[in-house]
Amino acid sequence: MSSDDQTLQNDAADASPEVPQDSPFRSERTVRDEAQQFVLPLVVRIERAAPPARTDALETAARAVLVILSDPRATGEGEWAQVMRDWQDARIRKVVRRARGAEWRRAEALDGITVTGKSAEVRVFPPVPLDGWPKDLARLQVSGTELDDPELPADPDLTAPVLWLSPDLDMTAGKSMAQAGHGAQLAWWELTDEQRAEWRDAGFPLSVRTADTDRWAELTTSGLPVVRDAGFTEIAPGNTVVAEGGSHFCPLPRARRP
Repeated sequence: MSSDDQTLQNDAADASPEVPQDSPFRSERTVRDEAQQFVLPLVVRIERAAPPARTDALETAARAVLVILSDPRATGEGEWAQVMRDWQDARIRKVVRRARGAEWRRAEALDGITVTGKSAEVRVFPPVPLDGWPKDLARLQVSGTELDDPELPADPDLTAPVLWLSPDLDMTAGKSMAQAGHGAQLAWWELTDEQRAEWRDAGFPLSVRTADTDRWAELTTSGLPVVRDAGFTEIAPGNTVVAEGGSHFCPLPRARRP
């Protein structure tokens, strides 16, 4: 479930420009590994009597990442801006934990943003040092997020971006939430300020779906942003998510810009 060992990579097509030497998209060790390492905490509310639907939890986590990236406190001279820059200057790490009852209420009392989906609630917090979690977050469990969809998710809205999960992987909901957040962040980095503002003002519409096996190979070689897992938890190293742009919101290029 933890993505604290994740490395975001963009496995772009051959036509893509060379990835810069100091980039979170390189798999080999770079200067980013020498910087202090931070993690973006996300907490999903899972009450015993009313757990969220799996797909809604994934989509809500992805939107939560976008919400904090675009929050005024996280940009410019905002109170979270420096730690957000420090986090993104190192490796991009996210960890999803679960909470219910009093645990959730304690998490809500900490600085952060709660994002609500149809059935899911996810609270995202400013990045913290890997060894510096607030105690009310550190005590929360990473395991135990086996969520289900009560019914088959509808076809995605193709006017908005779709984060396609690999059909070859069996990940916990928490791990998948972190991966969806990675994919959303890659999409965000590709956009102009104007495109970001339009997507934000619409409430960050997006879908998370599992790709068909035949389509997955096409997606991972299309030049679209790809999340590559380092393989330290749950799964072997490899591609996990492809971010495909929508026809209206988040129109992604086919190759990453320099």
